[in-house]
Amino acid sequence: MAPSGRISQSVFDGSRLRVILLLDLYEGAQQQFLDAYELMRKQVASVPGHISDQLCQSIENPSQWLITSEWESAPPFLAWVNSEEHVETVKPMHSCVRDTRSMRYSILRETSPGQPASRTAASADAQVEPRVGDGVARHALTFTVKPGSESKVAEILAGYESPQAQVDETTRLRRTSLFMHGNRIVRAVEVEGDLLVALRHVARQPQVRAVEEAINPYLEQDRDLTDPESARVFFTRAALPAVHHVVSDRPAPADLRRHALYYPAKEGQGMALARLLSHQDRAAADDPDNPVHSSTVFQRDDIVVRLVDVTGDLDLDPVASLGLKGPGKAAELERLLDGAAVGVEGSLETERNINRLLSHADMLPVTDRSAHS
Repeated sequence: MAPSGRISQSVFDGSRLRVILLLDLYEGAQQQFLDAYELMRKQVASVPGHISDQLCQSIENPSQWLITSEWESAPPFLAWVNSEEHVETVKPMHSCVRDTRSMRYSILRETSPGQPASRTAASADAQVEPRVGDGVARHALTFTVKPGSESKVAEILAGYESPQAQVDETTRLRRTSLFMHGNRIVRAVEVEGDLLVALRHVARQPQVRAVEEAINPYLEQDRDLTDPESARVFFTRAALPAVHHVVSDRPAPADLRRHALYYPAKEGQGMALARLLSHQDRAAADDPDNPVHSSTVFQRDDIVVRLVDVTGDLDLDPVASLGLKGPGKAAELERLLDGAAVGVEGSLETERNINRLLSHADMLPVTDRSAHS
């Protein structure tokens, strides 16, 4: 029986992935752009999981271009697009491009010559039915601050004035949640409508710009927000994409509490750890006794953060709160988790270490704001 929880976002459904990149070039930059694209095309062709790509130019406006690529599934694309290699590969394009917009889609149906008019577009274990969402896009940023500056940064981040919730007729800020783990900051946002429009709107607000400038001296990675290239590279490296979101079909309890749990993965195991947690939260959504009502898993490289809305206190059911219900799941997490980085070493089969992990993984809440008009 399929889980009754509503999975509105997942990169783990096994489907092939279509990536669409819309670009608006500066006047006279076409040849420079083509040279940069050729360099990128040759490099991406050797990336595991890449199938093909196409470069298209608008027949109506020659400054508008489109790059589409197809991938075996979402995880290898995300591993590539979030890598330092990708950051360096696309740098030559920045001086050619006025504006870009990236969109990622699972291939659900397709038609091909000699095939029926509509057929499933992927392997047997791929997504075959459309996901039902709530119209909300989820995204996060993560970055580190200089050790010793944590309390000052938390004070700055907690003290800003929230921007107006309504961005335009179709886009609205829903919620912003900030957490800290040591000197690592995680800022998660929920947006109804167009995520990119909302992020750009927020970035232009004077109170937000003032906060960003105030924390600049404390960042471990230098940035200059007046320099578009510096800002672009910083936010590219800080992006912490949501890879899975599920919410139970049960009515939301009145005493839901939001927590962020930090799971540093062993080198190269971030995607596998995120997949484990996502599968666990999918099962939890169908379990009436599980305190986790909804979950969003964010992952980049070996950083995995799980944002959960839980009924009651986390420590009432540590195993469920950590996403470890079921035989062998604690051992599987132990194999993938960098226990030393989170201060818990040894077997996760023991009650003591489970409680230690929950305590050490639970991030410090800085601010959690639901937007109001």
